[in-house]
Amino acid sequence: MRRLLFAANWKMHLGPDEARAYVKAFRARYNRREDREVWFFPPAVSVEAAAQTARDRGDLLVGTQDVYWEPKGAFTGAVSAPLALQAGARATLIGHSERRHVFGETDEDTRRKMGAALAAGLLPMLCVGETLAERDAGHTLAVVVRQLAAALSGVDGAALSRVVVAYEPVWAIGTGRTATPEDAGAVHREIRGWLHGRGAPAPRVLYGGSVNAKNAAALLAERELDGVLVGGASLDPEGWAQLVQTSAA
Repeated sequence: MRRLLFAANWKMHLGPDEARAYVKAFRARYNRREDREVWFFPPAVSVEAAAQTARDRGDLLVGTQDVYWEPKGAFTGAVSAPLALQAGARATLIGHSERRHVFGETDEDTRRKMGAALAAGLLPMLCVGETLAERDAGHTLAVVVRQLAAALSGVDGAALSRVVVAYEPVWAIGTGRTATPEDAGAVHREIRGWLHGRGAPAPRVLYGGSVNAKNAAALLAERELDGVLVGGASLDPEGWAQLVQTSAA
């Protein structure tokens, strides 16, 4: 059975009280389905609140939006993987385009964070994707493969099987533009092939970039897409519950 993954990135929205109310409202509107699972990535201050509110639902998982590569120390403002685990996180985003392009994270940073997440037992969701200039220059696959290699080279097959990859073209995030299902599928095949070649038996590859209730069904009908990573359209619990129940052909 094809098992879809719906991931909600709340970015810098929804504090602890709002997170509790959100998860309660979402649970009231969404009944567990065996063919899909739902991950939430709240801001760090809301991870514990969201995790506690979802704790008795095995199909709902809470993660953190970022981790630092050191387990502890004098790193003001950073959150380590062990600290995220203590707060209830079971997964983490790594290399989101906003971390790369707003905060200046490098490919080397993603490698270190990947190692820290795997060592701590978190499930990493690695974000990869090209800018508009890189896309127009025909460099999409080269950029994506470079980002994959930087973060995952040296990770063995057993650990690699715990990694989810999210293809998020930078030009489609928050712009209202999105890749066609066919374009996304072509990149997903490249990513899947790269992961297969390094020992991942059944890699999961998601699509992100202006996904919403209007285009989700068409995207998920593309068999190369194992789910979606969603930003703005995930901030309303009722709308998110509706999107998560989208049928894929």
